[in-house]
Amino acid sequence: MSSDTTSDLADLVAASLPYLRRYARALTGSQDTGDRYAAATLEAILAERSFIGEMSSPKVALFRAFHVVWSSAGAPLGEAEDNLSARAQHHMAHLTANTREALLLHSVEGFTTAEVAAIMKITTDEASELIDIAHAEMRSSIAGRVMIIEDEPIIAVDLRAIVTDMGHEVTGIARTRAEAVALAKATPPDLVLADIQLADKSSGIDAVHDILNALGDRPVIFITAFPERLLTGTRPEPAFLITKPYDEDQVRSSVSQAMFFASTATLSA
Repeated sequence: MSSDTTSDLADLVAASLPYLRRYARALTGSQDTGDRYAAATLEAILAERSFIGEMSSPKVALFRAFHVVWSSAGAPLGEAEDNLSARAQHHMAHLTANTREALLLHSVEGFTTAEVAAIMKITTDEASELIDIAHAEMRSSIAGRVMIIEDEPIIAVDLRAIVTDMGHEVTGIARTRAEAVALAKATPPDLVLADIQLADKSSGIDAVHDILNALGDRPVIFITAFPERLLTGTRPEPAFLITKPYDEDQVRSSVSQAMFFASTATLSA
């Protein structure tokens, strides 16, 4: 492999790395564990560079290499970092084997069923079946109250429709940091869907921090056109992050997972 080809490949892998870290954290339930296996994956690729060159898509090859490394270690979950992580670990222990990986790869990371199959080293039919099972398990999650922080009216209405159609109650839509905090205190949500750049140039990230400080831990899904602002490698990073433009399946998958893994007795039936 020429130096130019190696350099190009390194650039492609680097571009996909933030998304591998997002996936690894969601998969293992822990930022530390996810990052450890993402790093081990890069070490494996450096030791045997031909592995990632065997496939047409460097991103698919990167995720496949991760699965080889992670599965070889026994597909471990991480130590719970907080109460929400502890609940996630509990729920993950009861999922059908391999369904979480298939759902995350397909619905959140945007891989086709054929690519999911290649990453997981299974057939396309097996990948499709796993995705279907995952959707069914997530649909059985407990319904709850969802708050939306979004300053673009069309997107806000679309998110409301998706969430409502799933059986959840939308407590309201906030367009600014101040509106978000006031709405959350008036009607505490079980889940927050938040953009990071709001109408008055305030920050959805700051709004979420204010809400969590006031009300305590609860799952948050960031939906943003600027994922690089959150996938920086510094703490804290979100477990759930959707990149705009999104599709309905991504939102449904993330909301279902967030509700499923952070559900509590206070959620409405």
